Amino acid sequence: MNTEMEMMLKGYGLTTAQILYRLPDHPILLQSYLWQEYDLAPDFPQMKGFLKFWQEKLDGPLHSVRYVHHKMISASEWRALKGEFILH
Repeated sequence: MNTEMEMMLKGYGLTTAQILYRLPDHPILLQSYLWQEYDLAPDFPQMKGFLKFWQEKLDGPLHSVRYVHHKMISASEWRALKGEFILH
């Protein structure tokens, strides 16, 4: 299993999705669900897999999905430094 830092170094970013879905017994009402996971943009395989699972296994039909993606580490944020810090 990869640690969060390993995933970020491989290009993963934090994806948050707000999922609105209809209640099975009261389809006029909408319920909100927040999903958050490290995922790869622009294809978003983790989020697409979760939405596929939702559609196949859960009763509440999807109304809409809004998402944001933030790449936590980019290549420009890493640079080689040479030095040493001495703490007492």
